[in-house]
Parts: sequence; C-alpha cells; structure tokens
Amino acid sequence: MNKPTPIIRVKNLRKEYVAGEDVVVALKDVSFDVMQGEICCIFGTSGSGKSTLLNQLAGLENPTSGEVLIGNIPVSKLSEHDLAIFRQRYLGFIFQSYNLMQTMTALENTALPLMFKGVNKKEREARAKDILKTVGLSHRLNHYPNQMSGGQQQRVGIARAFITKPKIVFADEPTGNLDTKTTVEVMEMIKDFARKYDQTIILVTHEPDLAQYATRVITLADGEIISDIKKERE
Repeated sequence: MNKPTPIIRVKNLRKEYVAGEDVVVALKDVSFDVMQGEICCIFGTSGSGKSTLLNQLAGLENPTSGEVLIGNIPVSKLSEHDLAIFRQRYLGFIFQSYNLMQTMTALENTALPLMFKGVNKKEREARAKDILKTVGLSHRLNHYPNQMSGGQQQRVGIARAFITKPKIVFADEPTGNLDTKTTVEVMEMIKDFARKYDQTIILVTHEPDLAQYATRVITLADGEIISDIKKERE
C-alpha cells in the first residue's frame, strides 16, 4: 500500500526580520508535513511566530532559508504572477476582519473568486446562491456588508473561501470578532465543508477553544515547534 503524499511540506523554514540594528528571528528551522484532509491548527500566543508561518505557507512572504512545497510546487520560489495564479486555483482564505468588498452584495462577494477564474455570470451567481443557502444566508443575497452582522459577514467569507472548492483553506483567527455562539456555528461550518470535500484546513489561532476543532495541533513558541499533537478524526 502506497504511503499518502503530504499536501504541504515545510522544510527547515527560517524567517528573519531586520529591526533597526537588530535581527529578529521569527521562525527557527521549522519542519513538518500536512496530509490531505487534515484540519491543522497552528497554535500560539502573540509573538510565537504563527502569523509569520501562515504567511510562509500561503506564499505571502519569502523565507530567509528553507522552503514550503504545496503539492510538490515550491511556493516560496514562484514569481508573483505564478503565485497569484496558484492561489486562485488551489487556495482559499478566511480572515478575522472578513475582508469583504463593501460595495458588493453578499452574492457578489461570494461569486468574486469565480469571476477571477473566468466563470460566466449566470453560473457563478447560481453557485454563489447555492453555497450562501448552505451557510444560511439565502435571505441576505442582496445585502451589503454594512447591512449584516459580524457573524453573517463571516458566513459570506466562508462561502467565498469554499466556493471554488480549493485544496487548502487558510483560516486566520476566523472567529476573533465573533461571540461564543457564532464562533461555534462558524467553526462547525468550516469543519463540515472540509469533511464534505476532503479539504485541508490551516487554522491559525491563539484561542484554545478553536484548537478543539482540529485533527492536529502544532504549537509554536518563540518561532519553534514545541508540540505536535494529532488526534483521530471524529
């Protein structure tokens, strides 16, 4: 039986920043693999290096040394043009601050990634309506972000992230602005989408309650992995 191939491979990753005359080491020789379908939580307090690691995994910053491979593609070595195409094809993002276009409706925000992929208007709107129905927003299709609650905006953000069925979804403190009840709803939605389509989730958080939704928790401190705990999928 063939051994599964990791969807993400992180090899000896190091990231340094120059701050005045000092050099700050944000990541120190970090290495790990992530398998397809894992909900992997990158956990740590402020300053632990988790946000820097997210930026490296998503190709938003280049490492000082080491590399990140997604599906055997070295994302840290791609040009900006190729990286933009790669993200459109394979990655989705959910942000703490929602990052919705304020001049677009829920339907338009959700359909936006499909527009970038060249999907015609009729099809992308139909698919956007379907996924917004799934996240409980069929009654909010034509509402703008300022007409929706934080929880509703984040549901739009989830719909937008998953509409293209990306291989990997990065969720950066996705419930940081939400109350406890809405946090549970949002995390259940993310987990359900990931299971339905066998997608990989990289969840970055400092909240222990969010880590319980993960099938694996990698804890960082001072730029190093201090624990890596896997659990069986429910």
